[in-house]
Amino acid sequence: MECKIFDSELKILEILWEGGELPAKDVALRAAELVGWSKTTTYTVLKKCVEKGLAERTDPGFRCRALVTREEVRRQETRGLIDRMYGGSADRLVASLLEGKALSGEEIARLRQLVEELK
Repeated sequence: MECKIFDSELKILEILWEGGELPAKDVALRAAELVGWSKTTTYTVLKKCVEKGLAERTDPGFRCRALVTREEVRRQETRGLIDRMYGGSADRLVASLLEGKALSGEEIARLRQLVEELK
């Protein structure tokens, strides 16, 4: 999964991650509640998710499910952010996130543990 995921597609994925496998009509109802989309808009975005391999739609009942996990999407989007904004340097991202923030001893210990796990 190395494709650009638009905010609209992410909304569909969020619905599928929360609901599991759902009929397309239920995805449309949920999208109408959350973001005010029409059924047509939801089906169009869902079709794009299917074309990109992010989700699948099967018969009978046009059941839909995500083919990627929330964590996979987070990793991809984070890699893209690091590449675009920090020249591929993860340490610059971390420094930017922590700039000017006082960390507790517990937070520092968790960061040390993460660094050790990455070695």
